[in-house]
Amino acid sequence: MSSSTFRTDRAIPGAVRSEHETALSTASGFSRHPSLTTTVPKEFVHRASVSEVMLTDWSRSGDDSFTVAAQWPRGHSFFANVDGCHDPLIAAETIRQAGILLAHTEYAVPLGHHFLASDLSVHVRAQHCRVGWSPAALELRVTCSEVKRRGKALLGLRISVQIHRDGHLAATGGGSLTIIAPRVYQRLRAERLGEDGRPQVIGLTAPEPPQLVGRTSPMDVVLSPIGEPHRWQLRVDTRHPVLFEHRVDHVPGMVLLEAARQAAAATLGHASLPHDITSHFLRYVELDTPCMIEACRLATGRTDREETVLVSAHQEGVPVFRSTVTMASITA
Repeated sequence: MSSSTFRTDRAIPGAVRSEHETALSTASGFSRHPSLTTTVPKEFVHRASVSEVMLTDWSRSGDDSFTVAAQWPRGHSFFANVDGCHDPLIAAETIRQAGILLAHTEYAVPLGHHFLASDLSVHVRAQHCRVGWSPAALELRVTCSEVKRRGKALLGLRISVQIHRDGHLAATGGGSLTIIAPRVYQRLRAERLGEDGRPQVIGLTAPEPPQLVGRTSPMDVVLSPIGEPHRWQLRVDTRHPVLFEHRVDHVPGMVLLEAARQAAAATLGHASLPHDITSHFLRYVELDTPCMIEACRLATGRTDREETVLVSAHQEGVPVFRSTVTMASITA
C-alpha cells in the first residue's frame, strides 16, 4: 500500500470534512482529484514509513464518534496471512493507528506528544477477514469515551472500534490511551537513556525455530529458548523493519502482542488464526534488560472449538505485560 494507491471504493458516506482536512486537501492538490486516495499523513499515526500506514481517510460523525477509512494489503512483509485470512494483528495495528490519528486531528494533541496504551483488544470474525483478489477496503466506526482533559489539553481517552468490510462486521476492538507531553516524557525516561539520548539495547538472542511459533522467517521470531517449557526470553531485534519501524526507547506494544501470539502457538502446538487477543500493558518494557515470557494453557476457550492461552511477561521480576490469546482448536 502506498500514497499513490487508487481508491476502489467510494468515499466515506456523509463525510463532513473539517477545516483542517480541507486545508490539507487544498495544500496537497487532492481536491482537484476527488476520485484518488492516499494514506493519512504518517506523522498522524506515528509511523516513519508511508507503507506502514493503514488509514486513508476520516470524518466526524458525532460529538465523540468518527468514521475512519482503512485498507489492508493482500500481503504484508510481517502481518502474514493466517489460514487464508488477514492477520488479526494488522487489525490491532489499525485500531492503534485510529486512536492516535483521532487524538491528533480531532482532539488537538500536538505532534511530538507521546502515547501510552494501557490495554488493547481485538476480536476478528474469520469469515469476513478472508484475503480476497484485491486489498480489503474497510470502514472503522470509532467511539471515544472516558475523555480526560486538563483545560483544553487532552490527557487520555478510550476508543471502541468496529471494523466493517463490504457491509459486514469483520472485527471489533479498542483500548485506552494516555497522552504525555514531551517534557514530562523526557523526565520520566531520562534514567533509561544514555548521554547521547539513546537507550542501551540488550544483545540479540537466538530465535526459536520459526515453525514452532507460526513463522517462516527467523527474523520475525520474537522468542528465544531458555531450556524451560513454556518459558522464553523476549527476542529484541531493533533492526526489524516493521516491529521497530522507527527509533524508540522501549519495547513497542506490537512486539509484545506478537510475543503473545507466538507463545500461544508454541504452547498449543499449532498456529491457527487467533480469534481474540486481549492485552494489558502494565509497565514500560526496557530494551536493555532481559524480559521473560511465560505461557499457560487455560482449561478451555469460550467454546469447545477454541483454545485459550494466558501469556505474561516479567522484567527484573516485575509483571510488565499480560495477554489472553484464543485460537481455533486444531480439531475444529
